[in-house]
Amino acid sequence: MTVPGRRSSTFTRLLRHGFTDPSAAERLLETPELGPVRDDPVLLDALGATADPDLALLGLVRVVEAQDADERRALLDTLATAKPLRDRLLGVLGASEALGDHLARHPHDWHALVTYEAADLHPGVAEFERGLAGATDPVSLRIAYRRCLLAIAARDVCGTTDVAEAAAELADLATATLRAALAIARAEAPADAAQCRLAVIAMGKCGGHELNYVSDVDVIFVAEPADGFDEGKAMQAAGRLAAHLMRICSETTVEGVIWPVDANLRPEGRNGPLVRTLSSHLAYYQRWAKTWEFQALLKARPVAGDPELGRAYVEAVSPLVWQAAERDNFVADVQKMRRRVVDNIPAAQVERELKLGPGGLRDVEFAVQLLQLVHGRSDATLHSGTTLDALAALAAGGYVGRADAAQLDAAYRFLRAMEHRIQLYRLRRTHLVPEDEADLRRLGRSLGLRTEPVVSLNKEWKRHASVVRRLHEKLFYRPLLDAVAQLAPGETRLSARAAAHRLEALGYADPAAALRHLEALSSGVSRKAAIQRTLLPVLLGWFADSADPDAGLLGFRKVSDALGKTPWYLRLLRDEGAAAENLARVLSAGRLAPDLLLRAPEAVAILGDPDGLVPRGRAHLEQEVLAAVGRAESAEGAVAAARGVRRRELFRTTAGDLIGSYGTEDSPAEEDPGALVDRVGNAVTDLNAATIAGALRAAVRAEWGETLPTRFTVIGMGRFGGHELSYGSDADVLFVHEPREGVDEQEAARAAGRVVAEMRRLLQLPTADPPLLIDADLRPEGKSGPMARTLGSYEAYYRRWSLVWESQALLRAEVMAGDAELGARFIELIDPLRYPVGGLNDDAVREIRRLKARMESERMPRGADPTLHTKLGRGGLSDVEWTVQLLQMRHGWELPGLRTTRTRTALAAAHAAGLIDAEAASILDEAWVLATRVRNGVMLVRGRAGDTFPSDGRELAAVGRYLGYEPGHVGDMLEDYRRLTRRARGVVEELFYGAHL
Repeated sequence: MTVPGRRSSTFTRLLRHGFTDPSAAERLLETPELGPVRDDPVLLDALGATADPDLALLGLVRVVEAQDADERRALLDTLATAKPLRDRLLGVLGASEALGDHLARHPHDWHALVTYEAADLHPGVAEFERGLAGATDPVSLRIAYRRCLLAIAARDVCGTTDVAEAAAELADLATATLRAALAIARAEAPADAAQCRLAVIAMGKCGGHELNYVSDVDVIFVAEPADGFDEGKAMQAAGRLAAHLMRICSETTVEGVIWPVDANLRPEGRNGPLVRTLSSHLAYYQRWAKTWEFQALLKARPVAGDPELGRAYVEAVSPLVWQAAERDNFVADVQKMRRRVVDNIPAAQVERELKLGPGGLRDVEFAVQLLQLVHGRSDATLHSGTTLDALAALAAGGYVGRADAAQLDAAYRFLRAMEHRIQLYRLRRTHLVPEDEADLRRLGRSLGLRTEPVVSLNKEWKRHASVVRRLHEKLFYRPLLDAVAQLAPGETRLSARAAAHRLEALGYADPAAALRHLEALSSGVSRKAAIQRTLLPVLLGWFADSADPDAGLLGFRKVSDALGKTPWYLRLLRDEGAAAENLARVLSAGRLAPDLLLRAPEAVAILGDPDGLVPRGRAHLEQEVLAAVGRAESAEGAVAAARGVRRRELFRTTAGDLIGSYGTEDSPAEEDPGALVDRVGNAVTDLNAATIAGALRAAVRAEWGETLPTRFTVIGMGRFGGHELSYGSDADVLFVHEPREGVDEQEAARAAGRVVAEMRRLLQLPTADPPLLIDADLRPEGKSGPMARTLGSYEAYYRRWSLVWESQALLRAEVMAGDAELGARFIELIDPLRYPVGGLNDDAVREIRRLKARMESERMPRGADPTLHTKLGRGGLSDVEWTVQLLQMRHGWELPGLRTTRTRTALAAAHAAGLIDAEAASILDEAWVLATRVRNGVMLVRGRAGDTFPSDGRELAAVGRYLGYEPGHVGDMLEDYRRLTRRARGVVEELFYGAHL
């Protein structure tokens, strides 16, 4: 009798044995049917050793209750006296609710766990075929399949087999099941069976002899007509047999399903015929197949049907598999495959994904398969469809470091064991780690983690995933370093040929040069070389993920040569997580940013500063530039300092733009391309304005000291005034001056002219820094007029001679440098011209339209594709800007929001005012942003300005990467550009040339 308020001794013992609900367990132990074994301490110990003692006890009660009296007595006697059965039965019941359900429905199947002969420890296809021999229909096949599965699960949970052996047994059971299903299909359609020879080729994990508990079984069907039968009719018969086989395994019956049979890896996928002849398969693979299809064929294995035909299929396709690395599009395909596809995983599930998540099973499998494709063409020892066997062969051949392979093997086994136990519980296809505490506890205990199973499980899982994340990149590149550094005598290394093959496969166009760079960077026993050997495996992966890996590696060597003796450089890359990846992205994305960096390599420190990629504001820049000018001893030295600041800030801006466009492992790409465009436009405008302010100060000081005889201001025009500069844009300006009190006008004019000439000279001096070209052609009278005018001269000219296009140009006018008060008066002077009261009259509107039409017909470069020209082409920058500017000139006088120099701001104001609907405004904005980004991308990639897409394939691909397109999708980029600008042109036709303004 239990004293009230005190726990029974049974309750305490149950807690000690791992039960989470001892009260329920006590009640279950009182079940009459358990009477003969209830008090046997061996039973409680065995239950406590299972993954989930509560679940195991409940399952045991259900199984015992389902027996008749004689069978129950036999089961309980065996349970009490035979440890193998006890461990197997309770182990399965504690790990799998689904198999417990099966035993409750088919109570006699517990006998499948009694046999403990030597052959039973490691059964093969023949043993499983005997286990399925009595199945004559889909229902009996499912029952027999589950009975065989019971034995596999029992060996697995008891540790008799390891995870690789269990996966192989599951694949052998699948092979036997496919054979049994085909036999049933043939028996039901003997006429079809007589007409054809049909072979079933296993693919995927089944073909690789590494199947999960619950997984699609991937297959390909190949058939030939039997002797004397028509090929067409024979193939129809084979198709019916194949479809019937798939239904037998896949359809839901009273006993559920076995697993889906998936034939989508066949040529043409779902759109292709279910069954083909061998010659038809070969014709497709030789002409149409993609790289991923050869990757899939790595695991092809004949498993059912005509064995001779199956062997012939594998022998025929095998040479094609090992020639895949020589295909023209192999590099692009590999780059595409190497970029992990996690976009389709819901954000909440990414961190729980065992297969596709970061550091998941797919990382290991893909890395191994890629290395097999690259090196298997010259090394037959790598021709294995099983991941762990292939990994061992790669290590033995020196293609993978032995220590790396051992770590990856251990991580893969642990992750596969997790996957097996998760699926075994309910026999459902899933790769998600559960969130429920009880499920995690069961999972942890099933893997032998008995002390704090949830904490231990999460720790081990994260540790192994981290190993995979770290090694799956290093796996490709560390052997390359070992091949050139030659530091570990006795280690098997990659040959020069194998190293070149690997670099080619990873996108390096000149593998010999790449190996020379690696040797120069990593050879020797110095601390510098040791750090480089640590950094390079990861850096090489980032380079390979770009459009120009060779340029990235060459740039890194140049920067390292320049800074290698600087103590902070390698420490920055090693210790600041983002710095190394940022540098890799910048060096491999094009010419402009590396050119800027190599002129002053110490700017690499910007990449390690968390705020280093944020553009500096104009006030900060101007203060720094003017301080540098003040310290200089000559005008040339002053402007050299100012241009040095500009070069550094251009690098900061290009680096921020590239990293924002590409994204990094820790920071996703900027989703709003308009934000990137605005950031670049503002940053380049601000640093050009600060540089011009510095040049103005230097020019004045060189001849006049601190005070020029005339007040002087610089007005930004065009993209400069609109804060919309691209990297390669000139600075359009007007120069305005006003004689100081007591100064003769002619003297003031001469002084202003000399200042302008000196500024332009200084800013274009040949130095290591990029020049800043000043363009004053928008001034009154153009190239025929004086470079600088007084405010009164501007007023007189605009009052008397100004044309409508000049008023339009003044829409972008903004003060950039010099005398702010004079600049403000100039803006006050021109406001009535650019925002005329009452808006433009009809003649002025017609004149603007005429000028636009003339520009379209006369200024387009000969031979240029008008659908791809970003400035003058259909729906490009000119179309959008002239449409917006016409709105500003017609309505700016009454709508203050339109009084801005910025295109996107004015467009948003026009929409807010109801002058343009939301869809049209969005189309124009998207087209303008895209065209601007293309111009920026071209400059970043080529290092020189351009208004259309590059013709060189690699440069075009690099622009595509900058715009967010994956490798191999250049065609999509051009089509998207044409589609968007075509829609924009439609809006322009309606708003600019129509009558809707």
